[in-house]
Amino acid sequence: MPDPTTTQGALRLPREVRFGYGSRQLTADLVRARGSRVLALVDPFLIDLPPVRDVLASVTARGCAVDECVDVQPELPVAGIAALAERARRADVVLAIGGGSVIDAAKLAAMVAVHGGTPADYYGEGIVPGPVMPVIALPTTAGTGSEVTPVAVVSDPDRAMKVGVSSPHLVPDVAVVDPEFTVGAPRGVTAFAGIDALVHALESFTAAPLEPDPGRVFTGRNVLAEGPALRAARLLATWLPVAVAEPADRRARENVALGSLLAGIAFGSTGTHLSHALQYPIGTLTKTPHGLGTGLMLPYVLDACLHDAQARGRLAEAAAALGSAATTEQDQARDVVRTVAAVAAAIGVPRTLADIGVRETDVPELVTHALAQQRLIGIAPIPVTEATLAGILQRALRGELSVPVAAT
Repeated sequence: MPDPTTTQGALRLPREVRFGYGSRQLTADLVRARGSRVLALVDPFLIDLPPVRDVLASVTARGCAVDECVDVQPELPVAGIAALAERARRADVVLAIGGGSVIDAAKLAAMVAVHGGTPADYYGEGIVPGPVMPVIALPTTAGTGSEVTPVAVVSDPDRAMKVGVSSPHLVPDVAVVDPEFTVGAPRGVTAFAGIDALVHALESFTAAPLEPDPGRVFTGRNVLAEGPALRAARLLATWLPVAVAEPADRRARENVALGSLLAGIAFGSTGTHLSHALQYPIGTLTKTPHGLGTGLMLPYVLDACLHDAQARGRLAEAAAALGSAATTEQDQARDVVRTVAAVAAAIGVPRTLADIGVRETDVPELVTHALAQQRLIGIAPIPVTEATLAGILQRALRGELSVPVAAT
């Protein structure tokens, strides 16, 4: 492993990122600058909401022919991408309005429309051979960060778990993040998407340093991503419980949306690690939302980091952003674990794996599948063995943290 004091950085971002209430009003001009034929992929549950209709009407008013499509299913089954790609071939630009599944569908449709084949031909890192169709992404949830990241995830019945395509060419051309889309979103959506964004921020900041490699999509520790990651962590830890408790609080929605965007900017360059590696098999087994699983696992992953000197030091560096006033490295790092666990509890993330149906006998299989996530394992800030993962899972099964957390 490289010297962790070595300073390296890299960012891969959209050509343009717009944020703030009302930013959706810029969409028509951004679309028209890229063509006049538009495939609009829209979450089917949102297609009739006024902000969505207003965006689509404004694009039409700018002289664009809009092919509205609501054929994106939750969890994004891979079989549906071919039909979307065929429609994309008749367009100049793909406009995505929805959560992570919709935006990922837009990325993959834009890829297959240009390069042919099926998504399975591009599973893994760095296989997409060149640029894809321009994608303009308007997220309607605050969590996935897909609007600024180089990855898209699908469900493939031929694979035991969800599988991803990672390439700098998948970064959308434009991201427009308007918190208006998230105002009033259901509690569960807000909570589980938001806690996943907090996971993105902290796993990005704690990523291990890696050797520079131009063929690797995710860089590991990255000085250019540190600022966005810490700002995201602070915003999300402070405002996510407010947004969950008060869905109409516009300031909370704004800050959670900004936190999610910044976390996406951070992890889209660095990558994520153990909470995600463990969630993939946990989610497959329990059929629970992605953010629920990553949010449940994060305190236990960070708790494991307390026992490694370098990882503990990295947590201590993050402590001030999360409001710690501790003065020793050990106490600062413990405060991060305590804060994350308290946020998760406050927004209704289950405390233990047993709460979502995982049994002791499931642990060996979960370990096996998590170890297969080598890209994620390789970014972890601690040495990872079967015993490491089994220990984290066992503690999460029993709800055992070395740091006491106040009851909510």
